[in-house]
Amino acid sequence: MIVLKKPMSRRSFVRGAGVAVSLPFLGAMLPSSSAAANVAMSPRRVGFVYVPQGMVMTDTEDWWTPSASGSGFAFSRTLMPLEKHRKHVTVISNLVGAEGAGQHSGAATAWLTDAYPGTDDGPEVRAGVSIDQVIAKQTAGTPLGSMQLATENLGKLVGLWHTGYSCAYLNAISWRSPTDPIPGEASPRVVFDRMFAAEASPEQRAVRLQTRRSILDAVADDTRHLSRRLGANDRAHMNDYFQSIREVEQRIGARERAMASGGEGTVAASASEHIRVMYDLLSIACQADLARVFTFMVAREVSQLSYPEIGVVEPHHALSHHQNAPETMAKLGNVNRHHVRLFAEFVAKLAAAPDGDGSVLDHTLLVYGSGMSNGNDHTKSKLPVVLVSGFVRGDRHIVLAEDTPIGDLHVDVAKQMGLHLPAFGQRSRGATIGLS
Repeated sequence: MIVLKKPMSRRSFVRGAGVAVSLPFLGAMLPSSSAAANVAMSPRRVGFVYVPQGMVMTDTEDWWTPSASGSGFAFSRTLMPLEKHRKHVTVISNLVGAEGAGQHSGAATAWLTDAYPGTDDGPEVRAGVSIDQVIAKQTAGTPLGSMQLATENLGKLVGLWHTGYSCAYLNAISWRSPTDPIPGEASPRVVFDRMFAAEASPEQRAVRLQTRRSILDAVADDTRHLSRRLGANDRAHMNDYFQSIREVEQRIGARERAMASGGEGTVAASASEHIRVMYDLLSIACQADLARVFTFMVAREVSQLSYPEIGVVEPHHALSHHQNAPETMAKLGNVNRHHVRLFAEFVAKLAAAPDGDGSVLDHTLLVYGSGMSNGNDHTKSKLPVVLVSGFVRGDRHIVLAEDTPIGDLHVDVAKQMGLHLPAFGQRSRGATIGLS
């Protein structure tokens, strides 16, 4: 590593033709080689990953919850893909969401707000400010503030979904205010351009897409100039980071071309590939410190996505209403486990990405789960929730008192992020769940 006379800013970019590529953490950004400086340059991040329609969690079959509490527990069949990250994994049991309210609408709404959805027949929707937005206000200063991603939007679903609940409740888990849900962005291209080409004109974007040129071509001169100033380790790190950007950009283009040619059934256009691309965009965003708070709806409630790539052709929502049929539960279990497997791939990438004195995962807290347990009955108690973090002690299964409000989890998550809340949502009064 070389130490420049004047350290690079953590907010360093390479620029060109409407493109600004934020750099990952580099040694040249350190004022010194001290460990304290490393820590100061590696802020904590938090992400919330939502999967819809619950798990296989019936009165007789529970494929999510570990059988033992404490440390050294055996991973359940659904959580098994996370076992290799055991030391970072904390399973939380007995949280309750919007029990009895709104079927799917209540599940998504209460997950980050601990607030029940309103049932007015008018155009206004009501819930509460979500914990991600509460934390985001304390981490201001990043280029994107917070990120809200998804893989589906409402499409043709408009008006009221059921029993007076607006379809808008299905499309967001993040709420800026009690009446302002923030829908997740489902287009990888839009997310990519927000991250790197927000300054580009429509004409510049059109030329880049038509010629299939990478955004990295636009910053090539700036990149060469910067590389000459860096040591070998920093150059290698930056090259790896740029390669990850190039790869995800190519996959977005391949997926777009497959869909444009009617190839929705191809691997390039599959739901799994869409999810992987979104995870990879989040991984890059974390490395570049573009946002320190994010939410990702792997699929929305009432999702009709199917996963033929794992041998399951039936829509996810239909499988969740399995009527306790063994064959249907087996297919739902495959989908549940596949979602965890994709999440585990994301965790592995964060663990492999350098960040200051450790990895990106070392400075990240991830919350993964659903707003219901048994989707067959729309049950919103005993919610399936797992945390993965490099700074919260793992290898634990924490079993709470029955019907602990999910807001207590969020109070504790906020505490891990340095924010102490006297209360949160409609039910939590500041209690924590024992993460510290």
